Amino acid sequence: MDIATTSDTSIPNADPAELTRFNALAARWWDETSEFKPLHRINPHRLEWIDALCGLGHKAVLDVGCGGGILAEAMARRGARVTGIDLADKPLAIARAHALAQDANVRYAGSSAEDWAVGHAGNYDVVTCMEMLEHVPRPAAVIAACASMVKPGGWVFFSTINRNPLSYLMAIVGVEYVLRILPRGTHQYRRFITPAELTGMAGAAGLVLCDQRGLAYNPLTQRFRLNRFMGVGYLLAMRRPDDGKV
Repeated sequence: MDIATTSDTSIPNADPAELTRFNALAARWWDETSEFKPLHRINPHRLEWIDALCGLGHKAVLDVGCGGGILAEAMARRGARVTGIDLADKPLAIARAHALAQDANVRYAGSSAEDWAVGHAGNYDVVTCMEMLEHVPRPAAVIAACASMVKPGGWVFFSTINRNPLSYLMAIVGVEYVLRILPRGTHQYRRFITPAELTGMAGAAGLVLCDQRGLAYNPLTQRFRLNRFMGVGYLLAMRRPDDGKV
């Protein structure tokens, strides 16, 4: 397990190798046949789930680890006022260019969640942090920053990968080596996070679990769907209590 072993905020909460990998792939972010095909296939499902729970229309939304903007743009098209932040500069450039070409109302900024939280406490109705926690050295710090930026009564959505033998077999061996859907080395098993660990870190940051879903993949149809089995990929919907109520 490699879950948050230090609270030293002077150490950047980013893996340079991860940033280099995503910068190198940035030009293919919106190519639905590229390495980012899974994100394009997942996006409609996570978007519908998020919107059904919080109602994105007219909400102030922060997308943490936004990459090239696939989810951020989709939320903006649902009427949300979206800000996307990321530390990888080339995906952000792609995101800005794509948003401009699509006339999507999304603001992008180069920042970590922790840095953005300074000056943005309680600013957002909704915070999303999807497929990102398994790529940082200290996920607890990101979770705490997300919690600090949501308004009382607001929603925080996380998605990541469970840590168990099945997730290793499916998310690394199957996806990266057998099916070659993602490049080898995209995921590190030691950084996978169990639902109990994520719920615990979120709870320590003041968030309450409201809903959860598993992410299933059918290799024959190459389709994803949300279900109740959280053994591999999963999504959690949390809320910040408002006067003790959720």
